[in-house]
Amino acid sequence: MLRPLAGLGAACLSIVLLATAGDARAQVAAAAPDIAQKIAGFGRVINPPDIAALYAPLHEKEPYAGVKVTRDLKYGPADRNLLDVFATEGASGARPVLIFVHGGGFVAGNKRAPGTPFNDQVPLWAARNGFIGVNMTYRLAPQNPWPAGAQDMGAAVRWVRANIAAHGGDPARVFLMGHSAGAVHVASYVAQPTFHGPDGIGLAGAILVSGLFDLTARPPGPPEKAYFGEDTATYADRSSLPGLLKARIPLLVVYAELDPPAFEQESEKLNAALCQEKRCPKLVKLPGHSHISEVYAINTKDVGLTNEILAFTKAAR
Repeated sequence: MLRPLAGLGAACLSIVLLATAGDARAQVAAAAPDIAQKIAGFGRVINPPDIAALYAPLHEKEPYAGVKVTRDLKYGPADRNLLDVFATEGASGARPVLIFVHGGGFVAGNKRAPGTPFNDQVPLWAARNGFIGVNMTYRLAPQNPWPAGAQDMGAAVRWVRANIAAHGGDPARVFLMGHSAGAVHVASYVAQPTFHGPDGIGLAGAILVSGLFDLTARPPGPPEKAYFGEDTATYADRSSLPGLLKARIPLLVVYAELDPPAFEQESEKLNAALCQEKRCPKLVKLPGHSHISEVYAINTKDVGLTNEILAFTKAAR
């Protein structure tokens, strides 16, 4: 989402719940013989084209066997208020729902890049693993500054709760998962009840993958300024951290070993703050992964993150 950042305070100590580092790195390597080595060689950078080149050959191409995909359903009035629904053909019974929110530094990104497997890999994995998968996009900065992203989260959740039963989903079991800028938008939605509908938050749980939660922790860069504005005096009120401490839904907090330092520090900080409130989330550090590879690996042989998602959602249902 953002460039590597320096100058943050030391990360809070926490207990990280994960498989042994050796086993997790083996899962990364299992996806392709040299993939783990190449990811490590890139270091702690955000480099979508390089990671896409590694993972694209490992993913399915459309049409996806046994999965019905309904594209570009409108959940709101804006041009980018669109979502795709992935459902296993012939499935019976109402299934839990996983909504995925892409990243892109607040100013870029989409639910789907035609000609590539990204970001179909997330809802496709969801559909093949007992969920109804939903892939959404949202309005971008600078044309649509704060709080447009959080407002779009709310509109999408309300649409899903009202309409997902027609696609085989259970509106009472909706999980919202965001990556990078998407995690920031998900966190803002969860943290601030003003964005919730008349029936409340509407979620069974939220998954925050490599997000930033305290806007006051560092000087803002161009991405933050584009979305949150130039006036840093507003940043404390626009930070999700205080509201996340009051949220009463289960949280899964994830970051990658090779994330830029800010994402690790912010995830650890959120975990420590929640633990002080006697509400420790599940915190997962993904060994061998980077900011981009952690989500591009979804729906491959690498199950480091997806096993955690399955365990979290099963416990939260």
